[in-house]
Amino acid sequence: MRNETRGTVELTLAMVLSGTLGVFVVESGASPFEVVFFRCLFGAVALGAYSLARGFFTGHGFTGRKLGLAALGGVFIVFNWVFLFEAYEATSISLATVVYHTQPFFLVLLGAVFLRERISAGKLGWLALAFAGLVLVSGVRPGETASLKGLGFALAAAVLYALATFVTKRITGVRPHLIALVQVLTGLPLLLPFADFGAVGGLGTGWLWLVGLGIVHTGLMYVLMYAAYAKLPTAKIAVLAFTYPAVAMGVDWAVYGHHIGLVQALGVPLIVLASLKVTLSGSAPARVVAPAPRTAGHGPEAASPAATRAA
Repeated sequence: MRNETRGTVELTLAMVLSGTLGVFVVESGASPFEVVFFRCLFGAVALGAYSLARGFFTGHGFTGRKLGLAALGGVFIVFNWVFLFEAYEATSISLATVVYHTQPFFLVLLGAVFLRERISAGKLGWLALAFAGLVLVSGVRPGETASLKGLGFALAAAVLYALATFVTKRITGVRPHLIALVQVLTGLPLLLPFADFGAVGGLGTGWLWLVGLGIVHTGLMYVLMYAAYAKLPTAKIAVLAFTYPAVAMGVDWAVYGHHIGLVQALGVPLIVLASLKVTLSGSAPARVVAPAPRTAGHGPEAASPAATRAA
């Protein structure tokens, strides 16, 4: 199998797994804080075991500053997950996922504010188009506070992911697996005060879903993505990343019968197209190596986090 073909298969599988994440969250029966805590716990075990087996801890490349940046990114990543999972509960997996894909625009705004990067007229146009799509997708009507609440949670998650990307892009020379490991480890003491362990005692089969979130969606999925990023050009990564929302919407309909209305459906391609254009306009044409889904870092196997949309 050709290198790029293999990378395409790996990234497609990773995005398909990402699209099923919402079902694991809902079926676990736990609250968002408990879900994220155990995702961090089981994910740390999976990523730690993989990194140890591959010898990544030898010559890891961390310095005090890089470790601090990774931990700060972890704070944003962890609460990004909390808000996204809150959005699942308040609205639907489909709506939350589509709104969540406004992250590239917040990253552009952060660059303009903190790095004084110029926003071109073209990007402003795509931002306006995405906002129009967001208004259509929200489908919020007077009195529908649940939808408005879910929209707010999804937007908050998108902002936090953009902040995590912004911070972790400054880390160089460290494998993204190790950055992701630091981030999930950061989540454990961070979420400890918020987690109600008494509430998860009677989850029963819900524990299988929580273990799956850690092993499958934070271990296997990340490994597949990092392997794929090393083999694919940025443009292809950006296109394949939209497998994630497509699968999420299909799964939400198949499992829970949730589907977006006609007016909302008109907004989906606007957000997808605008997000893709903004992502590609900031990408180098050369082949790159990779960031984490909702984590990122330059270095061995690291690329622009804006190229991926996994949760």
